[in-house]
Amino acid sequence: MTQAGTDPAAEALARISAADPARPFVVAQLGQSLDGRIATPTGESRWINRDAALDHVHRLRAAVDAVVVGVGTAIADDPLLNVRRCAGRHPARVVIDPNGRVPPGARCLAGDDGVRRLVVRNGDAPDGPAGVETVRLGRDQVGLSPRAIVAALFERGLRKLLIEGG
Repeated sequence: MTQAGTDPAAEALARISAADPARPFVVAQLGQSLDGRIATPTGESRWINRDAALDHVHRLRAAVDAVVVGVGTAIADDPLLNVRRCAGRHPARVVIDPNGRVPPGARCLAGDDGVRRLVVRNGDAPDGPAGVETVRLGRDQVGLSPRAIVAALFERGLRKLLIEGG
């Protein structure tokens, strides 16, 4: 609970820093306008947030081990998923891509900055692009299990995850 006079953003970052390293810690973030939309009426979702929100998401990225997006976001927005608007290290970049649809040239999978890159795939989907780690998981009745994804990333040393969307 936030006390009067405290900065909620700073408090959120402090909670990420203080997270128990023996357990996964997952933060979800989505871009949303004041009217509750995650896209404009035409479907455009890129840059729906203002500068303060973009600054905040970059601070969140700098505080976690990995930033995770779905293949839809990777295709539609072609994000970099790095830290640019504040000081801090770049997190690993993870794309949940069950069937191998993300283009090999996707910016988030570019390998010129030394940051770890992973794709989460269904067990029979093709490997990811060269230099990208492929995490293979089995499907349940609905698809890839979020719990299994978090567990697999945790096993690979990615304990603090930022799930981005919108």
